[in-house]
Amino acid sequence: MASDATATAIHKRLEGKVAIITGGASGIGASTVHLFHENGAKVVIADIQDNLGHALASKLGKNVSYIHCDVSNEEDIINLVDTTISRHGKLDIMYNNAGIMERPGGTILDAKKSDLEKILGVNLLGAFLGAKHAARVMIPQRKGCILFTTSVCTLISGLSTNSYAISKHGILGLARNLTPELGQYGIRVNCVSPYGLVSGTSYEINCSEDERHRAEMYLSEMGNLKGQILRADCIAEAALYLASDEAYYVSGLNLAVDGGFSVVNPTMRLKASASPVLRN
Repeated sequence: MASDATATAIHKRLEGKVAIITGGASGIGASTVHLFHENGAKVVIADIQDNLGHALASKLGKNVSYIHCDVSNEEDIINLVDTTISRHGKLDIMYNNAGIMERPGGTILDAKKSDLEKILGVNLLGAFLGAKHAARVMIPQRKGCILFTTSVCTLISGLSTNSYAISKHGILGLARNLTPELGQYGIRVNCVSPYGLVSGTSYEINCSEDERHRAEMYLSEMGNLKGQILRADCIAEAALYLASDEAYYVSGLNLAVDGGFSVVNPTMRLKASASPVLRN
């Protein structure tokens, strides 16, 4: 049996590291803030949800702080990174997680140019600026980890609006392009691609427990891995692995947390089970 000291060392997988998490006041971001903090990191929450951000930082206390940041505004990103360096002297992990979604459904004929510009501004431009200014301070350190939240829509088509898919595919393209560019400085670049979950949206904040449960069960039923419900803590665990030294040689990965959804096409199996000819 491991000693208490050994068990503590194993648990603190980010001991001594400094992390920025954008979109960290709610949803996947907030779950990741909790988990990174539990594992010994000094965490800077970046968000525009000031009440939620301050409340989370106050709740976790020491080594967690909040900075207002609109990720589509480069001056906000510069201030975020520079303030982090001023407070902590370094930046080890930049998790570009902030993102927004449009209304569900809709075709390219329904799409508005203003909606596309808004979603690209937050999701794609925000990720680009976060990576740019993280790299600015990580390159002289010759080490670091840059993470992005993408989506299972980068792996399988037809799951989202065109605007959302464009933004997430753009992030994946950015991450892949940065992998060789920053790898020469010892900086790892990876993505986490979740399947659908009820997290970090206005729906989640405003819905009742019953409505949330029904939405989660609906997504679970559509998914491939039965008997499980994807929640934000599972995405946070994936981010923890990629941010930790356990993943010291993992770079350029788009880690799907989707229960196998993106590699399974159930159409033939479902058709066969419904066909009296094929069933017999």
